Amino acid sequence: MRVYEAIVKGLEGIGVRAAFGGAGENAAGLMVALKHSRQIRPIITRHEQAASFMACGYAMFTDQLGFCFATAGPGAFNLFSGLAVAMSDSYPVLAVSGYSRMKWRGWGSLNETSGLNRTPDSQTMFAATTKKSFLLTDANDTCDVLEEAVNLAFEGRPGPVHIHVPEDLTEHGVEVTNFRPLRLDVPPVRPDPARVEEIAVLLADAIVQQKQIVALVGFGAVRSGAGPEIKRLIERFQIPLLTTLDGKGIVAEGHPLAVGVFADSGHSSAWKAFREADIVLCIGNSLGQHATFNYREDLFENKVLIHVNIAETEFRKAYRPDYALLSDARAAVAALVRALEQRIGTVPAVKVDGRDYEARQVVHLNGKIHPAQLAQAIGRMLPPYGVLLADAGAHLAWLGYYVELEEGQKFRKAGGFGPMAGHVNGAIGLKVAHPERTVVVGCGDGCYSLSGFELMTAVANNIPVIWVIFDDEEFKLIKMFQVATYGESALVDFRNPDFASYARACGADGHRVENLAEFEEAFRAALASGRPTLIDARIARWAVPHYSPSPDGVIHGLVEMLEDRFRGQ
Repeated sequence: MRVYEAIVKGLEGIGVRAAFGGAGENAAGLMVALKHSRQIRPIITRHEQAASFMACGYAMFTDQLGFCFATAGPGAFNLFSGLAVAMSDSYPVLAVSGYSRMKWRGWGSLNETSGLNRTPDSQTMFAATTKKSFLLTDANDTCDVLEEAVNLAFEGRPGPVHIHVPEDLTEHGVEVTNFRPLRLDVPPVRPDPARVEEIAVLLADAIVQQKQIVALVGFGAVRSGAGPEIKRLIERFQIPLLTTLDGKGIVAEGHPLAVGVFADSGHSSAWKAFREADIVLCIGNSLGQHATFNYREDLFENKVLIHVNIAETEFRKAYRPDYALLSDARAAVAALVRALEQRIGTVPAVKVDGRDYEARQVVHLNGKIHPAQLAQAIGRMLPPYGVLLADAGAHLAWLGYYVELEEGQKFRKAGGFGPMAGHVNGAIGLKVAHPERTVVVGCGDGCYSLSGFELMTAVANNIPVIWVIFDDEEFKLIKMFQVATYGESALVDFRNPDFASYARACGADGHRVENLAEFEEAFRAALASGRPTLIDARIARWAVPHYSPSPDGVIHGLVEMLEDRFRGQ
């Protein structure tokens, strides 16, 4: 058995069902091995970066390994952006890339990345974007290295791993003589019972004393499948639920205790509940930049912070918790609920006020589609169990604020690394992982223009993703930042092609829509067609997303900005 055949067979044994990669000479043997696999579906992309994003999408809402590959040198380097996403957003991803012949190290051969004699050092570069990068030097180490890599990808906080396969090992006559099935054995991260009891005592006392407790939930809880446990926690103990943008939809957003999204582009109802809280129970989130209003130093002033996370490093970042609970979110919440139920009887129902649905009414001043109304329409028409992805840009703020998810639906924004086009391409991998679910991408025209050519990959492989382009022919988020910071904008305007005609030229369905009625008709057609579909929605340029630099509200935040500006003069 040859090296790449052993890799494919090993991955088949642990349930890998898709491979996303770019063609290349140093990956040729892997491509042949994948051709003969009866279990792994190979998807060849137009660009390797898209392959890495697709692997992230495949792993996003599953317990499966995302798998991507590339040839040596430039092809391998194109994987870095997706691996950085997997690292920041906690996706278990394996990347395999070719590597020039070991016996030619330092000679400057084609695609050499040994780091010797003015060649780039790929081992160092992959080590910087993964949990660990391996260089396979002996064919009979294949199963050992692959097994270690895969287990590491799932261990603790999930993340990416990488394996270099030198071309020497793919030559005729080089065989894996000791193949064995891989053992996937990752111990769960369970909470310390003593710490659970300590936190339960604190929470029980607070409930008895009628102190204000809120739960602030992030993507770690979504990834661990903790939705039912979160719902039990808030209902049993009448705790208002706030989510980060990444935690959006962990519980149906129409739930009486669901207060909204807590972020700089979130809901004033969530800001109000947070301000009034005595205790903040953070579950499965990293307290990142946008969820903390640019790491406000006074955010948790006069509050008790309880932080539940699977990674101990999260407790040593911008905010040091008063109580830290190292655990997978689902196990932690289940343990806290059990401990609290032993101490607390019936809790009177609370009324969560201050919900700002009235503030979500949209004033429409011209003929083009208001992006808020576009977001509302997407949310209203998204089928049960549908998945909505938002790429990086102003459209994310519209979708996060105006879409209200029902139970079973999912949402994901571009994560901490935040590349444009990550979800334009990642959606293809997500749809491969979940063929039964509707997958919709809300993306800016800037995002789509970066890598929308992967529409051809979706068409070639019959992967029916729906792309909705928020088309205003400008980099809106960059423009807003420029105006706020410099008092003017620069180099943010551009002209788009006819995206709908482009989609049809690629073999997909394409619709260009100028008003809300046209969009709804096109979206219904896309949902019914079962084909890759692009909807080019012409939106109003003047509309600015809901935003505040302060959890005390928009006006207070603007005053703070002016005060800071004057102090800086």
